[in-house]
Amino acid sequence: MIKTFFEKLRLIIKDRSLSRKILFILAAFVVFRLMATIPVPGVDTNALAQFLDKNQFFGLLNILSGGGLTTLSIIMLGVGPYITGSIIMQVMTMISAKLKSLYHDEGEAGKRKFMQYSRVITIPIAAIQGVGFLLYLQQQGVISVLSPFNMIVNVLTIIAGSMLLMWLGELMTEFGIGNGVSLIIFGGIVASLPSAVSNMLFTFDPAMIPSYLGFLAVGLVIVAGVVYITEAERPIPVTYAKQVRGNQTYGGVSTYIPIRLNQAGVIPIIFALSILMLPQLILSLLTNLKLAALSDILTTINLVITNQVFHGVAYFVLVFLFTFFYTSITFDPDNMAENLQKGGAFIPGVRPGESTAKHIGHIVSRLTLFGAAFLGLIAVLPIIIQGITGITTLTIGGTSLLIAVSVIIDLIKKTDSQISMREY
Repeated sequence: MIKTFFEKLRLIIKDRSLSRKILFILAAFVVFRLMATIPVPGVDTNALAQFLDKNQFFGLLNILSGGGLTTLSIIMLGVGPYITGSIIMQVMTMISAKLKSLYHDEGEAGKRKFMQYSRVITIPIAAIQGVGFLLYLQQQGVISVLSPFNMIVNVLTIIAGSMLLMWLGELMTEFGIGNGVSLIIFGGIVASLPSAVSNMLFTFDPAMIPSYLGFLAVGLVIVAGVVYITEAERPIPVTYAKQVRGNQTYGGVSTYIPIRLNQAGVIPIIFALSILMLPQLILSLLTNLKLAALSDILTTINLVITNQVFHGVAYFVLVFLFTFFYTSITFDPDNMAENLQKGGAFIPGVRPGESTAKHIGHIVSRLTLFGAAFLGLIAVLPIIIQGITGITTLTIGGTSLLIAVSVIIDLIKKTDSQISMREY
């Protein structure tokens, strides 16, 4: 295995095109980390560090934002608004037949126009999230109270940072290897490791060695589980009918369609985080209005949504439901059945057309059930461990490992394909 690794490394170095792509990714990471160090004005760094340590939800958002919340930087929202905008547009394809046709039927030009709509939607989403974040952090004493002018300037700065990071991610996708948005989130996870390791060393207690070993074992189990679930496929056998054209016979070949166990990836987790964030942002806006009639109600709601048990249950349920929802949007059994029928293919023992679509849909539903349960468990695992041990485990949280391992697997596959193309 080591010999194979060094052999591939040698091929990567010799391939100028592949080397340029890797160097571009590394340069983009440098720009990304530089942006993450530029804070918005008026930040109390000590109060911010204490706030992120105590708040499980915002600590996880910090990782998904690429570490932008650590310094409350100009890219504090990360690629979250862009991802939310993309998801909203995909949901709209279920409502609007015109958008569905634009995305599925009009080729690359239609998809480019569709993505342009997603970019436009990102701006108001970033504005709403930016205002909500700043008001909420003002109440927590993390940043000083902003005048209306300074609030507008900060919100515009946050929007510009999110759009710049979105553009950087798209450049990484176009001129690098892999998905740029996933790479940015991965970069934030990796960037948080040195500080987490140093904190662990400074606060090392020999009595905590069993806990550390337990965390290490859990981390290895999660990595193995993520690799297994990410690579797991359910093959659906397909046979092509024989066709005679002149003296030649075509078809009659048996193959299979691979259906992935986890087709949604980490999108349901990110979408669930966006939904869970809304109540806290809305509460911060209402509290800032200082409505005396609603003060008791707002206090009660705040106690409920900040409760660890309620948060964990709501998080699991949202991830579970969004996994089914996102899979239903991105995977169309009817379209697959139609394409098989047009290509002269059929599933043995299943009638073409509607019966094939129902058969494929039934298989996907059963697979998604296991994938959704796995994603939900991975998402709430840090909350469960923290509730049992009292130790914050965000850095080795299941979501972080899920994203990191998935990105690494995708990078390895794309690099292998580039090397194969070079050999051909």
